Amino acid sequence: MPKKRSGGGLSPTQQAAKFLGVSVLAGAVMAGIALPAVGALGLAAKGSVESFDELPANLKTPPLSQRTTILDADGGLIATVYSRDRTVVDLKDISPYMQKAIVAIEDSRFYEHGAIDLKGVLRALNKNARSGEVSEGASTLTQQYVKNVFVEEAGDDPTKVAQATQQTIGRKIQELKYAIQVEEELGKKKILENYLNITFFGQQAYGVEAASQRYFSKPAKDLNLQESALLAGIVQSPSRYDPVNDEAEAKKRRNVVLKRMAEVGDISPEQAAEAMRSPLGLKVSKPQNGCTTAVKGAGFFCAYVRNVFLNDPVFGKDKQTRAKLWNQGGLTIRTTLDPKAQESVQQSLKDHVNKSDEVAAAATLVEPGTGKIVGMGQSKPYGSNAKEHETEINYSVNYEMGTSAGFPTGSTFKPFVAAAALEAGRPPTQEYPSPYELTVPSPIQTCGKPYTNDDGTKIPNENESEKGPYQLKEAMALSVNTYFIEMVADIGLCPVAEMAEKLHVRQGSGKKMPQVPSIALGTESVSPLTMASAYAAFANRGMYCTPVAIESVTQRVGNKNESLEVPKSSCSRAMSENTADTINALLKGVVDSGTGQQAGLGDRDNAGKTGTTDERRNAWFVGYTPNLSGAVWVGSATQQVKMQNITIGGVYHELVYGADTPGPIWKDAMTGALEGKEAESFVPVHIPDPKPKKPDDRDRDRDDDGNGDGGFIGGLINGGNGNGGNGDGGGDGGNGGEPDPEFSIPEGFIQGPGNGPGGRD
Repeated sequence: MPKKRSGGGLSPTQQAAKFLGVSVLAGAVMAGIALPAVGALGLAAKGSVESFDELPANLKTPPLSQRTTILDADGGLIATVYSRDRTVVDLKDISPYMQKAIVAIEDSRFYEHGAIDLKGVLRALNKNARSGEVSEGASTLTQQYVKNVFVEEAGDDPTKVAQATQQTIGRKIQELKYAIQVEEELGKKKILENYLNITFFGQQAYGVEAASQRYFSKPAKDLNLQESALLAGIVQSPSRYDPVNDEAEAKKRRNVVLKRMAEVGDISPEQAAEAMRSPLGLKVSKPQNGCTTAVKGAGFFCAYVRNVFLNDPVFGKDKQTRAKLWNQGGLTIRTTLDPKAQESVQQSLKDHVNKSDEVAAAATLVEPGTGKIVGMGQSKPYGSNAKEHETEINYSVNYEMGTSAGFPTGSTFKPFVAAAALEAGRPPTQEYPSPYELTVPSPIQTCGKPYTNDDGTKIPNENESEKGPYQLKEAMALSVNTYFIEMVADIGLCPVAEMAEKLHVRQGSGKKMPQVPSIALGTESVSPLTMASAYAAFANRGMYCTPVAIESVTQRVGNKNESLEVPKSSCSRAMSENTADTINALLKGVVDSGTGQQAGLGDRDNAGKTGTTDERRNAWFVGYTPNLSGAVWVGSATQQVKMQNITIGGVYHELVYGADTPGPIWKDAMTGALEGKEAESFVPVHIPDPKPKKPDDRDRDRDDDGNGDGGFIGGLINGGNGNGGNGDGGGDGGNGGEPDPEFSIPEGFIQGPGNGPGGRD
């Protein structure tokens, strides 16, 4: 047998084999020598067969990277993600023209020879010797397939790719041995199927199915003769014969393939001539890779799903393993996203906030009882183009899942304080003095060291006219600050912190809520998803369910789809049914006659709470029905914009409130999402109205966004039925009875509609 010469030289046979681009074993075959045992070659240089046994042993089903497809709850496409765009298909789903074209141009004797084509080797050797260069290779389709497996195993590591494709004797030996194994174990049809699924066709398309979709926007099974010839021709040099960039060169190559198909008898000369005259017929589809290409405005939701996948151990032992599965695993991920709800969210955001506005808005909808995230969107598009006002920061979720730290929630935190108080035994008629301004009581019990007001901190209400006493129903409807500070002082901070934990309400950073009185006023930053999920527990009669975005995951393995385990929602009781029902009744009052009237859903039972933070840097509305919960935030991601004398969505606002901007976004998003769904009802709870105060105490509107109390006052004074007028904290609205001559009150104040300036929420 040929042996290696001293000094590292090769025998003439070996040199010829290397020059030809085939292995030492092929050289041995050319010389008519039987195939030697691999170990007998004695090649010890780098790239030799000494690590042969470490290579993948089973090439029947190689680990081909495939695209991952993300679907909504109805099976509609959201996005595809991949490191290599590939969809594996069976041979029966590949056009017969395509099968014949690739064999004709790459290995016309494919069905006649084994792993090595001796005639092809001799023909190539003769041609290359005459030309003085390697103008024709002798690798069979099987050998090319094996080489592609090596490249696939190398992944995106350029060093490994170079090693997989290097022209060394050792590598060619490895390639040949595998080719022999593959021929013995797979058979011709399976080899052809695998080859067509693994090879690169340019334009980011791996495998014939992806290539067919890329160049012709059709499945591989529908490729005609000339389309098949074009794709088969690309394989030899995807960059040189790229039809998108050089139609003329691609057409020449296509016609070479057609001519070869006629020469081997796959088609007639007439068919070949007719096909050669046809145009390329391209119908190119732009590569759609990643969440930036997500449809339905679901880029942020797509990114959230990705982060859930990459962070949950259920999908792999470490992040690197999970990332490889995400990018290469050929997964089909069905999510919880309701296309109808998502469309409603996006349309509402678009209608109320422009992407170019100084501020942004984010909205998230969650299904009570299941934790399913059915809608998630933002006013600024998902992407990295700052000129187009795009962002990749997901304002709806915590920092770990979207690089946003959340936002101060304002008065939307007050229902958690009320729930803690009810659980601690306080009645819904609980009354506190609630002065206009209150020095925070000290000390206040916590779960550890008591809080002390060492600095003499004072908390005011929005207006000097806001002074109690108040009971819980009225204090919640009017969002009275000092009332909830007194409530915290009464029950202590520990029950509030524990309630927040039961509702999984944590800061956007993931830290627990600090045990300080100011949390009652929403000073800590929380994400919209956290708030929507927490309020969903009220709708679910006290049962909290962790949010979920993934319904199912299947993976294509060979010819089968295998189901993978997915994270499930975990539900636990956060409060009693009676407490939740009472909170529902309290928050119904907010939308019926309190600060949240602009968000009301009419005849459908709904409840919610407004929130506006210091200097109007954030505005919120969080609300729900028995079957859907949603949170809307409006503000600046940098917290630098004060929403005063500002235009949002083309509408000028002297002052922004939780009800006048987030409220309508929430209302429109919920209305569309709930269209056609049953109008379920809350379990009714009767909370007695507080005793009427003196007229001069009621002669104002204590809320900031709701109805004026003029009508109420008129009715109170005259014994009639007064209806409050709409106003931003104004007190001029309403229709009352006839003025009582004993009271010197302007007639218009009692009877005439009007608007007044607003305040906090």
